[in-house]
Amino acid sequence: MIKKIIIVFLLICFTFPLSGYVRPDVDTIDARRNAQNHNNLGLCDIANGDYYGAVQEFLLAIALNPNTQATAVYYNNLGETYLKLGYYKDAKECFEKAVNQYSLNFLYYQNLAKSYKLCGLLSKKINECRIKSRTNPLSMILLGLCYIESGQKRAGVIKLDEFCMSEPDLIITESVREYLKVVAKF
Repeated sequence: MIKKIIIVFLLICFTFPLSGYVRPDVDTIDARRNAQNHNNLGLCDIANGDYYGAVQEFLLAIALNPNTQATAVYYNNLGETYLKLGYYKDAKECFEKAVNQYSLNFLYYQNLAKSYKLCGLLSKKINECRIKSRTNPLSMILLGLCYIESGQKRAGVIKLDEFCMSEPDLIITESVREYLKVVAKF
């Protein structure tokens, strides 16, 4: 009798572990990861020369993950693609959104200044940035880059150096310093 009880007990205990049951793979919907995948697909499209496909992939990435720091990367990639296609106004809007989304990436400011030049807006933006730089030190970056893009290299270097002196602890400051080293050589 005890043997029967032990056998029944062992059968019950080992039924599930030895049954070969495997949990099914369940795909979870993760918009953030999917946005990254679409961004990567857009970068692959650019490498293959398919700029219109890249635009669609970047737009999908932005739609899937609209309000994060990573979105700034997607906007910047979309803006760079628009520049290659010659859509300067669209590129400008993308770079403005990238800077608004994450204001501590120097590349976004460089691209924005370049797009202002291509859109013929440098003198207007220089005037706007002069006013804004009194209250927002990050506007000094854009002001300096706009000066440089407009051919006023000395004024641009001075403004960027002024930014570095006034904001030495920001993440972006080191990138500005590195840029100044390159620009000052020429």
